[in-house]
Amino acid sequence: MRAAGEMSAATAPRSLIEASPFGSETRSVIARRALPYALIAPATIVILGVLGWPLLQLLYLSTQHYGLRQLFQHQGEFIGLQNYASILTDPQFRYVLEITLAFTVVNVALSMLIAILIALLMERVSSVVRILLGAGLVFVWATPVIPAIDLWQWMFDYEFGVMNWLLTKIGAGNYIHHNWFENPWQGFTVIAVVVIWGAIPFLALTLNAGLTQVPRELVEAAQLDGAHGWQIFRNVTFPTLKPLLLVLLSLSTIWDFQVFNQVWVMLNQRPDEAYFVMSVFSFQESFRVDQFGRGSAIAVVMVVILMVISVFYVRQTVRNINEGA
Repeated sequence: MRAAGEMSAATAPRSLIEASPFGSETRSVIARRALPYALIAPATIVILGVLGWPLLQLLYLSTQHYGLRQLFQHQGEFIGLQNYASILTDPQFRYVLEITLAFTVVNVALSMLIAILIALLMERVSSVVRILLGAGLVFVWATPVIPAIDLWQWMFDYEFGVMNWLLTKIGAGNYIHHNWFENPWQGFTVIAVVVIWGAIPFLALTLNAGLTQVPRELVEAAQLDGAHGWQIFRNVTFPTLKPLLLVLLSLSTIWDFQVFNQVWVMLNQRPDEAYFVMSVFSFQESFRVDQFGRGSAIAVVMVVILMVISVFYVRQTVRNINEGA
């Protein structure tokens, strides 16, 4: 009787566990599903702390009237969405938004086009030329932003610019003491050259690495079928590179939409209103006009625009991955 009692007592908990909906098998499934979230939780918390908290502070500040007096008092005046209503009805903001969008489209399009051509060229030249070209791209990429912009500023300088001297020497016209930034079209062209010059190395090297993933047998089969260079690129190379191109387009759009240093430094920290892009306009409103709440609202609008663009690119990327799968 004692042995039977001990046996029933020993087997009872096991039967209860097996009958329980939260048995060992269920707990194992939950643990496996929760493990990825537990692993990324520390990094997620750090990202939210480093990026999320400043963004919340920016949103809060954008609902405040925060001028110089409020800055000294460390206390703003809550005005709701008045800052957003003010900038969205401001003709200057509409001009700045149009200029920024056009400037971004031109920079992204030219950067991607030139980078694709350079990547294709690197694939076809000898190994020595490829190494030299890659080293030159890395050198440009590694150059600090401010010294690089200062160098370009000297090249287009009003009095001592090497571009003015070179264009005059080759007979393109009289460019002695020519001010490139007197005309906004010429000025934005110079700034676009600086932006594109700095963006090409990363794009070209990344695309060159992506070209190594294009199946050579498909290229050779297309060549045997009589396809030429453009046909091979359109039907073989481009579909393989499309996910990578979408990622690079997304990154380039984000970088070029928030260009600041190139405009600010090239114009000696005194840009005219004709050269206001979104980032410069936000900085101007915040630190020159002392309207920190209005400048924060402009920055929030920038973030919203970039989020919309990023969502579009992410959806396209996910769609391409699903189609490939």
